Amino acid sequence: MPKLELALGRHKCESDTECGIVVIVADGKTLQKMRKNPMGGRIEELQAVAEEHFVEWRRPGRGGSHVIFSAPGVREIVSVPAKRPIKPVYIKQLVALIDAAGGIRTK
Repeated sequence: MPKLELALGRHKCESDTECGIVVIVADGKTLQKMRKNPMGGRIEELQAVAEEHFVEWRRPGRGGSHVIFSAPGVREIVSVPAKRPIKPVYIKQLVALIDAAGGIRTK
């Protein structure tokens, strides 16, 4: 396996987790799990699922405490507090946004 080197500012990291970088890649099952059990996910998981389904996300201002999810052509947005655990109501709202965005893409 090739050695991974990341440069963060003045720090050199040997791996992606050594300097606190965690990359979550969603698989198709993650959204299904969210539908069945909307309890407790992590914000990184929500971001990965959103990206997989072409839903945009951003942190307003200077890295605020919420993450804003939106989809082109969908009027609603979902604002999710980044603290853990994420309440089921926010996960349900994100799933509804993904469903709405999927309906627009397929038309």
